[in-house]
Amino acid sequence: MSSGLAILAVDDEPRALTDIKRLLETSASVERVATATSAKEALVYLSGGRYDALFLDVAMPEIEGMALARLLRRFADPPAVVFLTGHPDAAVEAFEVQALDFLVKPVTRERLDAALRRVESHVAGADGRSVPAAIDGAADGNAAAPDVVAVDNPRGGGKRLVRVETISFAQASGDYARIVCDDGRFLLRTPLTQLEKDWAPAGFARVHRAYLVNLTHAVELRAQTNGTAVLVMRDGTEVPVARRGVAALRRRLHA
Repeated sequence: MSSGLAILAVDDEPRALTDIKRLLETSASVERVATATSAKEALVYLSGGRYDALFLDVAMPEIEGMALARLLRRFADPPAVVFLTGHPDAAVEAFEVQALDFLVKPVTRERLDAALRRVESHVAGADGRSVPAAIDGAADGNAAAPDVVAVDNPRGGGKRLVRVETISFAQASGDYARIVCDDGRFLLRTPLTQLEKDWAPAGFARVHRAYLVNLTHAVELRAQTNGTAVLVMRDGTEVPVARRGVAALRRRLHA
């Protein structure tokens, strides 16, 4: 029995297809890579053999990637879907089609490997969830930080995409987290303890039981008379730092 993954990469742009094929073929977990330049061609491949996952471009002529993903849900044993796109806003739709991951072009080796680990877990039956890692969070401690997250808009309702790098800090709110970023304040349906694990590779640190901070947005660690401190963010916001974490945070900021 084959121990490596069988992947079908689908993209109508020849250069992008060549790039993702090369990355996949040089991944230790991948045994076989086939390519298709359209959704119709992809369906021909799928009718003739089994694939563990589709690495699927979102924007394609005739039948778009989202439409193909919805069609695959009718299959008795569909392959996992990993979306590829240059337009992060399309990630919200990935919720509807239960994609396994969502990669923003140009795809890095780190993010590709994280997606392949999710595919391996999915194939092995170890991943009970079916939501994009780039939205929901990384699958394990070794995965790369997500590129984008889908947050709830408390004013207008619905979902919107926020790039993780633009998030200044997250504040615990029960089982949810309140996100403060360049575009405003939003609600993320993920507890702070999970975000702490998922966002660590992106430079986030838990400075207080109620706060997770993007250290790349911090400009000053200001000591307080009671032994605690506040971390001043670049927008002027002051985030409390627990007494027990002050020394370690100071070392990290000056490393």
